[in-house]
Amino acid sequence: MKLTVEFPSVAYREGGEGVAKLARAIEAIGYDEIDMFDHVVMGYPTASRRAPMYPPQMPILEALVALSYVAASTARVGLGTEVLVLPQRQPTLVAKQLASLDTLSGGRVRLGIGVGWQRAEYEALGEEFGNRGRRMDEAIALLRHYWRDERVEFDGEFYQAEAIAMEPKPPQSPIPIWIGGTTDRALRRVGELGDGWMAPALTEFEEVERTRAIISAAAEAVDRDPGTIGYQMMIDVPPRDASGKAFYRDLDRVAARGEFLVKAGFGWGAVNATAMFQAGARSVDAMIEVLRSVHDRLRSATG
Repeated sequence: MKLTVEFPSVAYREGGEGVAKLARAIEAIGYDEIDMFDHVVMGYPTASRRAPMYPPQMPILEALVALSYVAASTARVGLGTEVLVLPQRQPTLVAKQLASLDTLSGGRVRLGIGVGWQRAEYEALGEEFGNRGRRMDEAIALLRHYWRDERVEFDGEFYQAEAIAMEPKPPQSPIPIWIGGTTDRALRRVGELGDGWMAPALTEFEEVERTRAIISAAAEAVDRDPGTIGYQMMIDVPPRDASGKAFYRDLDRVAARGEFLVKAGFGWGAVNATAMFQAGARSVDAMIEVLRSVHDRLRSATG
């Protein structure tokens, strides 16, 4: 099973060198990928909206800028987003940013995307929230045209391109696109358009079977082979209580989750370094030690 690290933006507190040190350590330990979390802004609760699921003051580095910095600090490890809120961004610019990152990193990029949940963030970026799913479907197609076609012609409901070129093409042509989300529409989108699914920390085989059946049926409906779709799952949910904060200190629990993922047919597992920070690893050095122990135990349990 391949292993990715959901990178902790809080590493910025030790400066750019702290971020680079952690990225280099993740690569040296043997993880397969570094994934950056994405939110541009976080709204405070107001009279008309509830508090967001994350504290408004939570530090979040911009995902593509941070990945560019990580790319320059590493040589092998994959570079991904988990997940980029694509419909709140202009897709032509995203296509250019990802193509440039893939080019300069030597073809190490994987784009994980989702529709997001925070209306206030869309409003702050001047984008429509209500049609975000339809716009994401169209944006996925447009990204692939830019990454693949010499001359781009695209006439969509939301996006257009007439006799347009984008160079250089990424080494991966096109860059793989994995999709997050658990609604039935998100699962169908994986089957119809995605190279893989980024799942939350599911705990029951019955739920895994239900979700994979929706993805497979959607793939078959558009003449795609479901066997070509990849699967990634979070090892655990973000900690919200004492038990959650103790998760990464209990390597037996970590190993059991890894074994669950393998039995459920997931080829990727995602560990959350921010959760390690929240659980007490309050420095880059401390997070590196936890990441090393978790990696070694997961490799032992899953191969």
